[in-house]
Amino acid sequence: MGLPRQAKCAKVRKILKDKTTKYGVLALKDGTVFEGKGFGACARTWGEVVFNTGMVGYVESITDPSYHGQILVQTYPLIGNYGVNPDFFESSRPWIKGYAVSEYSDQPSHHTSCLSIDRWLEASRIPAISCLDTRALVKRLRQFGVIPGLLAVSDRPLKLSPLVREASRLPDPNASNLVAEVSSPDIHVYKPGCRKRIVLIDCGTKLAIIRHLTGRGLSVIRVPQNTPAEKVLSFKPDGVVISNGPGNPELCSAVETVSLLLTENLPLLGICLGHQILALAAGARTYKLKFGHRSQNQPCLETGTSRCYLTSQNHGFAVDQESLPSGWKPWLVNANDGTNEGIKHKHRPFFGVQFHPEACPGPTDTTFIFNFFVEQLG
Repeated sequence: MGLPRQAKCAKVRKILKDKTTKYGVLALKDGTVFEGKGFGACARTWGEVVFNTGMVGYVESITDPSYHGQILVQTYPLIGNYGVNPDFFESSRPWIKGYAVSEYSDQPSHHTSCLSIDRWLEASRIPAISCLDTRALVKRLRQFGVIPGLLAVSDRPLKLSPLVREASRLPDPNASNLVAEVSSPDIHVYKPGCRKRIVLIDCGTKLAIIRHLTGRGLSVIRVPQNTPAEKVLSFKPDGVVISNGPGNPELCSAVETVSLLLTENLPLLGICLGHQILALAAGARTYKLKFGHRSQNQPCLETGTSRCYLTSQNHGFAVDQESLPSGWKPWLVNANDGTNEGIKHKHRPFFGVQFHPEACPGPTDTTFIFNFFVEQLG
């Protein structure tokens, strides 16, 4: 049998014949191969191949620690046109393993741009591929689910057979504790001296979460993901936030910490992975989604009302709301597929949301979640 191959259009064939270009190959574990033009770093990497349907925000996505262990595919056809601005970083550096787009702009036109996405990824040692049929790739991921893939970029033509063989043996990136690789090993304090202080358990937090908390007059003590409950309580916090992060929530050390914090009466807010960790600590179950939610327009319905919120999301696991123990209730559900988007304790100040209230394609969107949390602090 021949290798499943992307049908090359005339444009791709012309590009690949250009001796000054880089060659790119994305080989999926199921044997599917996509060829295109390489950019970024000449390197080889592997990870879970996932897709994001957002039209903007590629800088934020690339620097989001939740994408650690993943090769990110953008469905929007043109990426890089407004360049790279460090003011939009969600962490200190890019976390994606690789990048796949239909077309990228190497000559950004925005006045705040510091450099092109090509040069940024090259300096960050991240390979990327363009001029491939992202529509066909995403349709495959939606039909069969996200899958590990191998991305290779070189300034010389690449041999496909060895790449396909290597891709067929790729392990599951979610089998390792990715949170331990992205969490800061040190304690950081932001805006000390405020009347109220909260502890942020860093499972791969986005900087926007910290900005929203400090912007509401809170001191934030950011601690590593494996910080024990006794240490968290030693800071005498008024509340605790469990952050977003990558990978399988069942492997996170923070589950044990949060389960002990649930015996206290401290307000607890879980965001994305933190929401899943909160559910596990309460005794519920989580499961892997077929292709996850990674977009800026996921509709979420508030249970018991007709209110619908448009939300930004980036996750591959979800909470099984049927497994919620007594005392807990679903708060929000996804209008598209009915998956859980939020939980609340019926009597105590514990709640979590699967989406990202700090991510605002619109002016405010779901930032009210932070206001609700502050209200619980008393």
